[in-house]
Amino acid sequence: MSIIKVQNLYKNFKVKTKEEGLKGSIRSIISPSYREIEAVNNISFEVEKGEILAFIGPNGAGKSTTIKMLTGILHQTSGNIEVLGLNPSTQRKQLSFRIGTVFGQKSQLWFHLPPLDSFNLLGNIYEMDKAKLKNRIEFLKETFEIGELMDVPVRKLSLGQRIRCEIAASILHEPEIIFLDEPTIGLDVVVKQKIRELILRLNKEEKTTIFLTSHDAGDIEQLCKRAIIINHGQVVLNESIKSLKYDYLNKKEISIKYNQEIKVDDPNINVVKRKGSALKVQVDTSKQDIEEVLTELIKYGKVDDITISEPPLEEIISYIYQQKRGAVYEINS
Repeated sequence: MSIIKVQNLYKNFKVKTKEEGLKGSIRSIISPSYREIEAVNNISFEVEKGEILAFIGPNGAGKSTTIKMLTGILHQTSGNIEVLGLNPSTQRKQLSFRIGTVFGQKSQLWFHLPPLDSFNLLGNIYEMDKAKLKNRIEFLKETFEIGELMDVPVRKLSLGQRIRCEIAASILHEPEIIFLDEPTIGLDVVVKQKIRELILRLNKEEKTTIFLTSHDAGDIEQLCKRAIIINHGQVVLNESIKSLKYDYLNKKEISIKYNQEIKVDDPNINVVKRKGSALKVQVDTSKQDIEEVLTELIKYGKVDDITISEPPLEEIISYIYQQKRGAVYEINS
């Protein structure tokens, strides 16, 4: 059952244009002129109940603008939106009781107050019964392991601690959908993994639908079953993560540093960068076993350092956009 329905959605913004020179500046003040920017351009999609969806794209693609329209913060220029059977533009208050939001760099917790005070205030805003609110806070303290943080002012929390408290606060009222906009941005690897585990647990135990944006390929691979890729305000791909991984997320980069300069002449090893004793090798895991490539590389000499990474998600998205420009591909698999 679809609980988010978006049809032919557009959002335009008017931006004041600035003229050059003193006369132009005076004209801009007295009689300003504007140009329109198309942030979202005719997008359509649906989200099923209980789904974890990745809504991804480069900076400026229209992701946050879309989320703000889905949550009623912004009104669309045209098109139709239905979230939990409600119109976010005209029924924002009713919708707010049934959804939660987390914006990675924008806190809903009061900066100088401890999280517990914010939780109690939010509970009153959501008109929660006192006994139910108390039980819910106890549940969240245990689930998110934030008991010892509840009386510490938010300004004194680390970023990872604050994000855990932010997600807990966003589900205080047991929303049916939670919108997560870059929830792991700026976090180290260990904390990112903890946040991912919490999101999966939330989805599994409370059947919460997760609408996720992220620039981290790890978030997408580990959490989501489907991804919608948006670029320049348009949907360029709507595909299962399984297909996306097979077609686009199969590139790995091996950075290896030997204790002396070596020469790799194996045609099966794709060296993309060479500097002194250091090499960068690209591996297509759909065609090669990464362990076999590593085994071959180690044979060339003593290794001082080695790392395996993925190309930046922006690079992958850019490649997909260039391939699919002007068309929408939807594969159900």
